[in-house]
Amino acid sequence: MTKKDLFIHGGIAIAVLVALVLGTFYIVFPIITNHGESMTVPNLEGIPLEDLDKFLEDRDLRYEVEADSGYSPKYEPLAVLKQFPLPNSKVKQNRKIYVTLNSANPPKVKIPSLHGRSLKNAQLELRSLGLLMGDITYKPDFALNTVLEQYYKGRKVSKGSSIAKGSRIDFEVGDGLGSQTFPMLDLREMGLEEATFVLRGYGLKLGDVFYKESGKVHIKVDEKNADGSNQYDVKDAEPGTIFKQVPSPKKRAKIGQSVDLWIVEMDSTTSNQIVPSLTLAEETE
Repeated sequence: MTKKDLFIHGGIAIAVLVALVLGTFYIVFPIITNHGESMTVPNLEGIPLEDLDKFLEDRDLRYEVEADSGYSPKYEPLAVLKQFPLPNSKVKQNRKIYVTLNSANPPKVKIPSLHGRSLKNAQLELRSLGLLMGDITYKPDFALNTVLEQYYKGRKVSKGSSIAKGSRIDFEVGDGLGSQTFPMLDLREMGLEEATFVLRGYGLKLGDVFYKESGKVHIKVDEKNADGSNQYDVKDAEPGTIFKQVPSPKKRAKIGQSVDLWIVEMDSTTSNQIVPSLTLAEETE
């Protein structure tokens, strides 16, 4: 064999070797590994463990359960709580999805004393503990939306009681009115500023204020009619004064209650509002 033949055969051998290497990497391996082919990871959250195998098998995917677990009241026990890769990720076929399952038994948490806290604050505290807000019952009390009692399944629960995470806690809260009542004030013939001052002094609130061009004031007098019924002095209300109020002076009031007022307007610049007028009988009920 001449040197020329040696170089020719050597070149052929090298070319064949390079072709084999390139063919392996660019043809054989892509076929074996499905190179360039991918699929979207489905959302497994909430799927029960018993249905997971069939669900992923139909999509050419596998799964493995992580040792850790969590808990959410939204899902049944042993349902998928978390997964990796995340939903909508791109993976190759037969990829293994790692899942975290919802605990079969909800963990216990110790409930704090929420007495005296605002309803909003109590709700945030429950959320941080993994508990849910249940029914809210209002009870006469001056402290508006303040927690008076807390209940679990109809029974009072105190600080340190252990209950299952995800449980609902019911609250009894104040309505801001209190239980004591007193005769409603007579604000008729007062100006708005004076009436507002008086309302605040008795723990009442100013409600809606309506203006009309004129109004009649019906004031009960000491004398009785011949049939024994109440006698009223009817007169025109002065501009800028109250001629009607709701609740009326004959009603009883609670602290924190709102009182609506009807006032004779001072001049034409005051905006008019159409309000239903009451008969004398209705006003004096």
